[in-house]
Order: sequence, then structure tokens, then C-alpha cells
Amino acid sequence: MPLEPATDASLRVMVVDDSSVVRGLLTRLLEQQPDIQVVSSVSDGQMAVNALRRQPVDVIILDIEMPRMDGLTALPMLLEARPEVQVIVASTLTEKNAEISLQALERGAADYLTKPSSTHGGSMDTFNRQLVEKVIALGYANRDHPRPAMPAVPPRKITPSPDYKPSARPSGRQYRPSVRPVRPKVRVVERKAKDASQEKITPILSKAVPKEIVLRAAGKARPRIIAIGSSTGGPQALFKVLGEIGQELSVPVMITQHMPPTFTKILAEHIARASGVPCKEAEDGDVLEAGQIYVAPGDYHMLLGIRNDRPTIRIDQGAPVNFCRPAVDPMFSSIVEIYGSGTLALILTGMGQDGMMGAREITDAGGTLIAQDESTSVVWGMPGAVATRGLCSAVLPLENIAAHLKKFIMRSAA
Repeated sequence: MPLEPATDASLRVMVVDDSSVVRGLLTRLLEQQPDIQVVSSVSDGQMAVNALRRQPVDVIILDIEMPRMDGLTALPMLLEARPEVQVIVASTLTEKNAEISLQALERGAADYLTKPSSTHGGSMDTFNRQLVEKVIALGYANRDHPRPAMPAVPPRKITPSPDYKPSARPSGRQYRPSVRPVRPKVRVVERKAKDASQEKITPILSKAVPKEIVLRAAGKARPRIIAIGSSTGGPQALFKVLGEIGQELSVPVMITQHMPPTFTKILAEHIARASGVPCKEAEDGDVLEAGQIYVAPGDYHMLLGIRNDRPTIRIDQGAPVNFCRPAVDPMFSSIVEIYGSGTLALILTGMGQDGMMGAREITDAGGTLIAQDESTSVVWGMPGAVATRGLCSAVLPLENIAAHLKKFIMRSAA
């Protein structure tokens, strides 16, 4: 059945799934939003490539398992046909599909969705919310106009800080335009160290975006742990940052990446391969070891406590925080209780503002916070939340983060 062409203001979406029932469900869910229109609905990868060549779209929901041409095979053809398109891969929650989804992210997909099933559970309401949030966030990444019904903000010139080294945008798909429907470009200003502990940081509402990013001085204590929070675009960013640090890692690393069960185990395996450093999905009772990376398991918060006088991981299924489980905020809060000013935290690309409250606790304790910059983030939600509240000592392009972290790691090893 032919679909109506989208209006200029609408986000144009293509749904690719071999099940007509699933295609119909996704179409109905998406078109409940006034600024989303499904302009193409097809049943395999080859049809998707052909349709995309005829009509551009902003976002593609791409099933993994399909006859004739599966999603992983179609992905590079779709990106070749329209390099600017944002692809969200969709799959059932199995180890095989988790592996394929991670491969798709490495090859240029922007994000993933896990289909709810009776076998693995999962709330349909959660799926609906994630579907709409991801489509809207990624869909506006390449738009020149703000999201409808939101006030436009004039662009402002960027003046880099001493830590912010400009570089040409890489051509690889792992670097994608950020989502900035209502956000101005910002001027980065260095704040003097003496002001860092004196200035009161007030919450910034969506309608009160600051003209400047104010940097605070880095903590003076020797870093004893690295804590990382990430979401949309996070796997690709983690592979790059940890891959470049590699075996120079001399402190433990704890990572909370917003991901479902099964996916986090596969993510840990990919990080280990990319970095050459031992990495595992965390288990309750794991004793923290230097040079080891721990990934929060899907559907569990990862926290740090003391057991037998040693820092020990505990996991729990407490209530979601910021609609997330695992969530970054509880991890940050538990880490700073033990390591205090020795905490070095990093916020990478992701939607929402998970990690902002915990990051404030880290900087209040004298720890150090670094955030990924807007131009290299898939979505500048989580890093933008901490950057615009004056909590960071550096706001850096992805390609500069590993080198910056190494300075602290070398200090820690000294």
C-alpha cells in the first residue's frame, strides 16, 4: 500500500521487517507522533535499498533477520545510498542477534532496539518509549531546523579552550552529527581553579541554555578508578577510547552503558578485543582489580561497596533511575563514596541526562569529570547535561579523549 509523502517538517521513517504484523505495529506507534511519518514500509534489505535510492528518509528501523537480504548485509548498501541516514537495527534478545547488532554498530548503525518477546519479557510501554525517543533524537541529527513547537536559538561561535583541540571531522561512520534541535553552539571558557569550589552551579532548564560552557579545574588527587557512562552511540565511542588506551590502563574501569541483558556480555567481549585489556560483564561479588574493565549487566544497576576491606562490585535490580537500568547515576554515587577525589569520570554520547547528578557528587568531592563534545557525539544529551552545568574539566572531541585520559593514568601509575 503506497504511503503518503511526508511534509517538510515531519521526520521521514522507513520500516524494514519481514513481518507485516511488526511493520504495521511500528508504523502505528510512530505515526501517533505529530512530527513522525512512515514514508516507506518494506519486507527485506534489497527492497529497502531500492526504496531509499528513490526517496530519502531520516531514520530506518532495520530488522536483522530477513529472507533474501538480511539487515547486516543491507546496512552498508543503505549507508552508501544515503550516507546521512540514521539506521536503528532491531532484533530479538538472543546472544546471536546481540553479536550481530554490535557488529552493525561497528559498521555504521547509529543505535539498536530489542523487540519485546514473551520469552525474554520486557515492557511494551518501555519499547514504545524507546522507539519514539530514538527516532526523534536521531532523526533530527541532520536537520537544519529545530524540532516543531520548540523555539529556535541562533547559532553562536565556538571559541575552544586550551584542552579543546580542533580537528577535521573524520570521514568514518563512527562519527555522526550530534542532535541539537534547540541547542546553540557554545563558547568554551576556562574557569580559574580558585573559582571551581566557590561557584554555585544551578540547574539549567531546556529553555535556558547557557551561552558558555564553563570549565572547572581538574581534581588534584591521583586517580584510582575510571568510571564511564554512555548510551546512544556509546559502544562505538567505548571501542575507540579504550582501544587507544589499551594496555596502558593501570586502574580499574567501571562502565555503565544503557543496554539490555545479553547485549552487555557481548559488549564486554568486543571491548576486550578492541582494547587488549581484560573486560567482563560484572558479577555480584567481583573484587575490583587494576587494569580490569567491568561492564554493568543489562537490567541491573552496578554499584561499588566494600567487602572484606576491598572494593567489591554488587549488582541489584532496584528501581530504574532516569528510566534506565543499569543507570549511570547510582554507579557514580557508589564509586565516589569509596574513592572520593580519586574518581576520574567520563560521560560519552547518549540521550537524556543520566549521570548528571552522580557527576555533581564526583566534582563536589574533588574528583575529575570529562565529557565528549557535541560535534562527535551521536546524541549530545548526557555529555551536554554535565558540560552545560559547569561540571567538566574538559569537553573534548572523541579522538582526543584517550590521550587526555592517559595523562591521568600516567599520574596514577607514578
